[in-house]
Amino acid sequence: MAEIRPTVIREEKVQAVNEIASKLRSSQTTVIADYRGLNVAQVTELRKQLREAGVEFVVLKNTLTRLATAKENLTELDQYLTGPNAIAFSENDVIAPAKIIAEFAKKNDKLEIKGGVIEGKVVSADDIKALAALPSREGLLSMLLSVLQAPMRNFALAVKAVAEQKEEQGA
Repeated sequence: MAEIRPTVIREEKVQAVNEIASKLRSSQTTVIADYRGLNVAQVTELRKQLREAGVEFVVLKNTLTRLATAKENLTELDQYLTGPNAIAFSENDVIAPAKIIAEFAKKNDKLEIKGGVIEGKVVSADDIKALAALPSREGLLSMLLSVLQAPMRNFALAVKAVAEQKEEQGA
């Protein structure tokens, strides 16, 4: 039987803490959720939805996560690190993890959003739900585009109206 050396275990834990700290640092939005009561099929479906949006969803040990939060000066997050938790990390989309998890929680009341981090700031479950209520990135870009197009469209309509008016006067 192979002997387990404490230094090997310690090195693995240090590496795990560094990896979690790196994810916390590079993530635009991090959502912590209690997944107790969800069956395997439900968790698999949630993971699939998150993965399709480019969001990583993992179960981590609270003690290792607390060490990582201390390393990243996010110790306010420790209040949410009790019981079994799954954590969603999103590097590219601020809204996606909040929106997907909140929508999933509406259909599966066993999933509970506890809190998280949005762009480096620790936030409550209510803040995560408020973020989830915002339109998606594509929706926001579409709204911005229509706002930017409105003045040009109005100008074109005004020019057309003036041209039609002059045409009527000339005819």
